[in-house]
Amino acid sequence: MPVYNKLVRDKIPQIIEQAGKTFTTRILEDDEYRKELRKKAFEELEEYMSASDDETALEELADVLEIIHALAECHGGTFERVEQIRAEKAEKRGGFKEKIFLVEVHDE
Repeated sequence: MPVYNKLVRDKIPQIIEQAGKTFTTRILEDDEYRKELRKKAFEELEEYMSASDDETALEELADVLEIIHALAECHGGTFERVEQIRAEKAEKRGGFKEKIFLVEVHDE
């Protein structure tokens, strides 16, 4: 019997049940939920880093985005607010489209 002890998507229990299996779950308290979301973010980023093709990379990025939506809500915001902040930062500091790699800065 595998033990997972990790945050899963909302419909996973249904999917397990439809497969004819039994399971144990519990509902997390808010502070534990935030901690588990952060752990899940690392897990999804690792899966993205391991992606071997563009389609898999996009699938993993969708998972990362789902976590970002949940984290925004967890912090009392919305994804739209996160996007607004992202756009403001891009306006001030730019994005990453020009592929600039900073090698060093000299103090003179």
